[in-house]
Amino acid sequence: MHIDLQGIIVFLVIGLIAGFLAGQIFKGSGFGVAGNIIIGVIGAILGGVLFGAIGIIPRGLLGDIVTATVGAVVLLFLLSIAMGGKKR
Repeated sequence: MHIDLQGIIVFLVIGLIAGFLAGQIFKGSGFGVAGNIIIGVIGAILGGVLFGAIGIIPRGLLGDIVTATVGAVVLLFLLSIAMGGKKR
């Protein structure tokens, strides 16, 4: 597996977009740049696992953003359950 700088940057930008969108969908605001990247990157991994498990393989940049956003929303939902549904 070959990872280049451009691939890492694209992955982080997708994470940033997905984290921001998930924050808008789930709680109505973002988490700041670093928080959005973290939520989005973890969401991208989770979304890839979830979509792969049901046999959906999105293609292209838009598919990657949708996958990461869905994963990030699921992540935020699971975190809210784990924290007892408490707001920050």
